[in-house]
Amino acid sequence: QVQLVESGGGLVQAGGSLRLSCAASGRTFSWYAMAWFRQAPGKEREFVAAISWSGTSTYYADSAKGRFTISRDNAKNTVYLRMNSLKPEDTADYYCAARNAGLIQSGSYYYTARYEYDYWGQGTQVTVSS
Repeated sequence: QVQLVESGGGLVQAGGSLRLSCAASGRTFSWYAMAWFRQAPGKEREFVAAISWSGTSTYYADSAKGRFTISRDNAKNTVYLRMNSLKPEDTADYYCAARNAGLIQSGSYYYTARYEYDYWGQGTQVTVSS
């Protein structure tokens, strides 16, 4: 198993930036593909971004493309989500997730569904004010 703890959330004005971190412990971090999801009040949890075990492959939801960057440091057992140009609609709880496999895709199919990830953190809250 792997345990995940998110941090870095907070209150920011529209147009601002935040960097979320997710620290992993337990089994070898570099075995896992990692992802960020978010859940706004009253809405379903949705995929934001994913990164392969090596960091060489990334994938983003349309809402995140061009504004968010996912990265990882396997030496520090940490995955990051850099969020720029934040909008009020980015307000949500952000969750880190790990997949029991190193890849984020199979051919042209990308793993973006909740059930495709095996371990979850408790979330960190991001609030973007207008």
